[in-house]
Amino acid sequence: MRPIKQRADAAPDKSLWPIICREAAEAAARDPVMGLFLRYFILDRKNLQEALLMRLAERLHYGAIIDKNVLLFSFAAVFARLKQAENLVEADLRAVMERDPATTHFMNILLYYKGFQALQTHRIAHALWQDGRKDFACYLQSRSSAVFQTDIHPAAQIGKAVFLDHATGVVIGETTIIEDNVSLLHEVTLGGTGKSGGDRHPKIRRGALIGAGAKILGNIEIGADSKVAANSVVVKTVPPHVTVAGVPARILSKAEAGAMNLFFIGGDGI
Repeated sequence: MRPIKQRADAAPDKSLWPIICREAAEAAARDPVMGLFLRYFILDRKNLQEALLMRLAERLHYGAIIDKNVLLFSFAAVFARLKQAENLVEADLRAVMERDPATTHFMNILLYYKGFQALQTHRIAHALWQDGRKDFACYLQSRSSAVFQTDIHPAAQIGKAVFLDHATGVVIGETTIIEDNVSLLHEVTLGGTGKSGGDRHPKIRRGALIGAGAKILGNIEIGADSKVAANSVVVKTVPPHVTVAGVPARILSKAEAGAMNLFFIGGDGI
C-alpha cells in the first residue's frame, strides 16, 4: 500500500502558516513580478485566517456596492464565532496537498485553488444561514457560483478535510450532508430527483470519492470509503467500501478502507 502523500515539513502537529509564508517569500524572490501580490495577500498578513479572508474578500466583493472591506469585516466576525475555524482551514489545505499529486505548495492552494476557496466561502455562508442571515448567505452562494463555478446551497452540511478537485460545475443541494475526508471531482451533482420536498439530497459518508461528472440524486447514501466512477448516475444507496459505476450505477468491486487516498496519489483521479 502506498503511503498518503505528505510533506516532511508539514507534520500534523505543526502550523501551516510559517510554511506558507516561507513559500511566498521564496516565490517573491524567484519572480519579482509576483512580489507585490504575494506581499499583499500573505507576507503582510498576521496569520492564515487574515490571509484567507483577504483573498476571499478580494474575489467576492461587488465593486463599490458591496465593498471588499465590508466583506472582510463581516467574514472576520463570522470566523470569530466558528469553532476551531483555523483547524478546519488547515484540514482542508492538507486534504488538497495529500490527495492532489500536482500540488507541491500550500501557498498555491490558498491563493489559486478555486475548489478550496469555494469551500471556505461555503463555510462562511453556512454560518450566516444558521444565524438567520439568509440574504447574505445567498449573496455568497451566488458570487461563489459566478467566480468559482460552483453552486453550493448555504444550508448544505460539509465536514472537514474535504477536497473539491478542480470544482468547476459542482452542484450541492440544500439538504446534502458531506462527512469528513470526502473528495469530489469536477461536474459532480449532489441533487434531488424533483419528486419530493423536505430532506431530498444525498448523504456522502466519510472517506467517499465521487468521480468527475457523477450525478447522485435523491435522499440516498454513499457509504464510507466507497467510490463512484466518473459519469455514473446513482439513484440508490451505495453500501460502504465498494466501487460503483454506470447508468444506473452498479457495484463493480469492493474497495478497501482509505482507497480514496491511494486513488489520488496514483494520479487516476486528476
